[in-house]
Amino acid sequence: MHAPETTMRPAMRPYLSETSRFAAGQDTPRDFLERCLAAIDEWEPKIGAFVCLNRDGARAAADRATARWRKGAPLSPIDGMPVGVKDIIETVDMPTGQGSPLFAGAQTGRDAAAVAALRAAGAVVVGKTVTTEFAATFPGATRNPWDPSRTPGGSSSGSAAAVGAGLLPGALGTQVIGSTIRPASYCGCYGVKPTFGAINRGGSYDYLSQSSTGTIAATLAEAWQLAYEMAFRVGGDPGFVGLTGPASAPAAEKPRSVAFLETIGWKVASAGAKRAMEEGIKRIAATGVMVLTRQNDRRVAAVEDAIAQARERSLDINAWESRWPLNTYRDRDASKLSPHALGRLKQAEAMTLDDYRRLLEQRAKVRALYAELAADVHATMSLSAPAAAPVGLESTGDPACTVHTSFLGIPSISLPVFRDEGLPLGLQVAGFENRDAQAFAVAAFLEKALA
Repeated sequence: MHAPETTMRPAMRPYLSETSRFAAGQDTPRDFLERCLAAIDEWEPKIGAFVCLNRDGARAAADRATARWRKGAPLSPIDGMPVGVKDIIETVDMPTGQGSPLFAGAQTGRDAAAVAALRAAGAVVVGKTVTTEFAATFPGATRNPWDPSRTPGGSSSGSAAAVGAGLLPGALGTQVIGSTIRPASYCGCYGVKPTFGAINRGGSYDYLSQSSTGTIAATLAEAWQLAYEMAFRVGGDPGFVGLTGPASAPAAEKPRSVAFLETIGWKVASAGAKRAMEEGIKRIAATGVMVLTRQNDRRVAAVEDAIAQARERSLDINAWESRWPLNTYRDRDASKLSPHALGRLKQAEAMTLDDYRRLLEQRAKVRALYAELAADVHATMSLSAPAAAPVGLESTGDPACTVHTSFLGIPSISLPVFRDEGLPLGLQVAGFENRDAQAFAVAAFLEKALA
């Protein structure tokens, strides 16, 4: 067993719980921001969560939020909240490098829809957080705040590390395989991947047919609030209904039953992760919630069998959908692409349109089968990752436990309620298409049951 390289134990930094003090004149968003910036000064040299920072712009925005709170007229509950934006999402005031030397320093001169919505809600955009190359496989240099010798996960590496270290209360992530849920699990924070299409991806370069813009936050309530404020102002992707639910985090609701999905990750899960999950199932069952598994329910067994190929099929779908623009990037300067990107392009160019169509047909069948569970269970649950964050920065870890949620297009939430090797490990709570609020309500109940 690897001993952690450091004994530091980061503490997250919630924001919503502080706003009553703003209203009472006992604190201000500007002072809150300064505490975040001081934490960034301390931690950033150790973990490298950011690509760039806009301190002056953040201070000016925090001052405006302070004035609104003093007048009793905040724009929203997150008015003044310092946030990070994954560097795959456009910002008008900072470059969007996409984790690639091809786009170092590139500025588009506009905010992505989600960023524009956050600013309209009063959020303070502090900086751009590290992403893997094109939000795919090749890692950046960010380190895990719990143990810098370990990966923070990816592709939302910097967002998870910044929130997990208490540098920010919230940040944007994206996920097409496991890029929000797995980093949240590794860094000990809350991660949310909403239903596909629930938050407008305009201006995000993570645009594939399984990708979702999501949130990483210090609390479950803040993860919801950030998602709600974005969807409320810019809706979902064109043609999608967008995130639906209350204006504040859904209250905890005890489910009649939940289903435990082993996923393909169970076979490679560590002994500590399995013990944590098995003990969690016992504690959940002790509350009177029925827990269905592949051993006691044939429908759950059928879903387990159906999602067993989710990883391979997702990688094939993503490869085909990445053919453009990777082919243009190769023509521009192949030396600035990683072997991972070039390999994905080679795979795409060996595929046919009929191959892709068959993959979509297979995905649709599995989604329909999973949807049938909604008649009898309120949510499904699994590990967020097979183990604590692995040692080394050469990869971002194994997405085996969470790829099915991307393949299915369903909402999923990582709760930092388990430990493995003394390090964070998440419980993943997944729901059903466009029932994000229900998934949150169940997650809130399960979090209390496992506290």
